Amino acid sequence: MKISFFSSKSYDRTYFNRYNTTHQLKFFDTSLNLESVNLLTDSQAVCVFVNDRLSAEVIAQLALKNIKIIALRCAGFNNVDLQAAQSHGIAVVRVPAYSPHAVAEHAVALIMTLNRKTHKAYNRVREGNFSLERLTGFDIFGKTVGVIGTGKIGEAFAKIMKGFGCRVLAYDVQPNAQLEALDIKYVPLQELFSASDIVSLHCPLMPQTNRLINAETLQQMKPNAMLINTSRGGLVDTGAVIKALKSGHLGYLGIDVYEQEADLFFNDFSESIIQDDVLMRLMSFPNVLITSHQGFFTEEALCQIAQVTFQNLHDFEAGALNPSTTLVKP
Repeated sequence: MKISFFSSKSYDRTYFNRYNTTHQLKFFDTSLNLESVNLLTDSQAVCVFVNDRLSAEVIAQLALKNIKIIALRCAGFNNVDLQAAQSHGIAVVRVPAYSPHAVAEHAVALIMTLNRKTHKAYNRVREGNFSLERLTGFDIFGKTVGVIGTGKIGEAFAKIMKGFGCRVLAYDVQPNAQLEALDIKYVPLQELFSASDIVSLHCPLMPQTNRLINAETLQQMKPNAMLINTSRGGLVDTGAVIKALKSGHLGYLGIDVYEQEADLFFNDFSESIIQDDVLMRLMSFPNVLITSHQGFFTEEALCQIAQVTFQNLHDFEAGALNPSTTLVKP
């Protein structure tokens, strides 16, 4: 099968070439959109990532170019019009659980860095400044942590925080019996917000969760609480978060995702003027930490992404798609 990769980076080429045995691979640096779809010539499959935009219009063009399958090399699928894919008979597959520990551990890294201000301490020491002024943190032990979404990533994160000695509260439409057995209590969202010192988001972006964090829910949170988002940027109303930071109600913000990240993340703008005023405002706060969607970025996860993607394509060719990885059947 001939597969065209969009939004590809050097690490995509490294890991997909490593595990490829039978396919012809073509890599494009550009994201997939109405303009770049014209790059396709004789491929049967496209492999896309989180910031490729597969609208109904793009999918219609894919169908005209005889694309038979869209292979997402990620878990999220909010950037794909699944109904359009189904109407055109194009299969859609994904990698639902490449490494839940990678993202969960990155969420913990954001918490630890924000709390103990190790990023600031690192820069100080390099400049010969060994002062501890304004580096005060807090003990995580004994704090209440709210976990919204307890799928594989949320489960891994909850277990880590339980290991820190935290009281862990959870919210999910489908409670996890394994977590309940660990004395992790499922509570309504409002109770989770009002009781938690740290709130971490691990739910998918859907109409029901779009801007789950907004002016109303931020007010329900404890004063000086910490908010962590390693899931999807659209879960958070950024404007409302900025107001909560400015008022001092929200104490800390750690994000690995951003609702307008598509034109920024995964690219180098160090020699450019960034035009996103909202993101620049966020970056100006001393109690905000932003990473650019690197939560998944471990050796184990990259290997798993390549292997599962190729397995999805093999299953498609064999007419035996795996229900756990298939979003749309042809």
